[in-house]
Amino acid sequence: MPIETEFTFQHARPAGEARLEAVAVDPLGLLRGLVGDNPSSKPKRTWSGTGFNMIWRPNFDSEFGTKDFFLELNLTDETLSFIDLSGGTSGGGVANRGLLQKGIFLGATAYTQTINDSFDGTGQHFEPGVWANVPATTNPSEAASVVRMGSIPHGTTINLQGQAITAPAPRFAAASITPFQIGSPDDGQTNLVHFPEETLANPSTSRTDLSRVAALTQAQLTNPNLFLSQAIANQTMLGTTVLLIRSDNTLPPPVPDVGGGVDNIAFLVGKGTPPSGGPNADAVPVTSIFWIERVRDQNGHEFDQLQYTQRVLLNFNGLSWPHITVATLVSHPLPAQYTVKAGDSLSKIARFFYGSGTELFWRRIYDANVAIIGANPNLIRPGQQLTIPEIT
Repeated sequence: MPIETEFTFQHARPAGEARLEAVAVDPLGLLRGLVGDNPSSKPKRTWSGTGFNMIWRPNFDSEFGTKDFFLELNLTDETLSFIDLSGGTSGGGVANRGLLQKGIFLGATAYTQTINDSFDGTGQHFEPGVWANVPATTNPSEAASVVRMGSIPHGTTINLQGQAITAPAPRFAAASITPFQIGSPDDGQTNLVHFPEETLANPSTSRTDLSRVAALTQAQLTNPNLFLSQAIANQTMLGTTVLLIRSDNTLPPPVPDVGGGVDNIAFLVGKGTPPSGGPNADAVPVTSIFWIERVRDQNGHEFDQLQYTQRVLLNFNGLSWPHITVATLVSHPLPAQYTVKAGDSLSKIARFFYGSGTELFWRRIYDANVAIIGANPNLIRPGQQLTIPEIT
């Protein structure tokens, strides 16, 4: 869902301070890769593609299955849109006035994230928010950092801080889906509590019907980050920006070491102690890594790609239950013209331009070109000139 707004921060600077344009500093820093620089007056960018979501959620009175939890699995289609709020690469930024040091100006880009189930198109997640680039400060003494501030309609707000760095290529650590005792280190080894639902070969009414995720393998469920490494297996990495953010300032990276956090509505946090009280599903630490990549595919095409992994722990019934979301998204300048080649299909074309070949995306191309294609979307001919529309 692209963001449409003409709003730009235009906060006043102290008298006599040199304007940001004079020193040619981009207020967004390495976050510029998220939103791009086109058009220069109001940059905006939309990424789209596919991913995977898994969440252990509480289950009251056998509403879903017979156990007190339910393992939900979704293969997903995702759109992630950004728009610059800083005034472009030479904009002024967002003023934060200080008492203990002079004010600072943040670079900011707004975003909206929408995630749909690939099986039936049902909406699963919507999140509006802002990414910001924070300069180094003297009081408190902190190095430059980045922050993602998001609002999740289930009743959670996040403030995730961390750092932006460059790297030759992404590195994906294994991501454990196994619950563990509350208070234990989240290291994939300590005080784990396994359940039969972790193994696809075990039938269960307390897990998503596997017909909805027919392409899911056991290896992918055991380690959802495998989706990310598989997506780039046949690509050449030309450059990578890494955004490492977390809600708990005691976790790496060590900057910043104050601030950040997660807040939940009363229903999630709960009152008292189990079994009669306690949390329904208290979202606690959140960690996330984004990789902004420039890649070359097997056909020699170069394009921008965005991958991420996010891990949330939900505390209920004495355990910390992982909720992991991963996705691989692409961004191409749109609208664009495309000449159909032998062997093409609308699904294949949509997969290249939008990162997903599901009907949610190929139908956008069909609807924009029905006068050329005709009544049958499965019948396209080499040489036809198609318009690839923007996602709206």
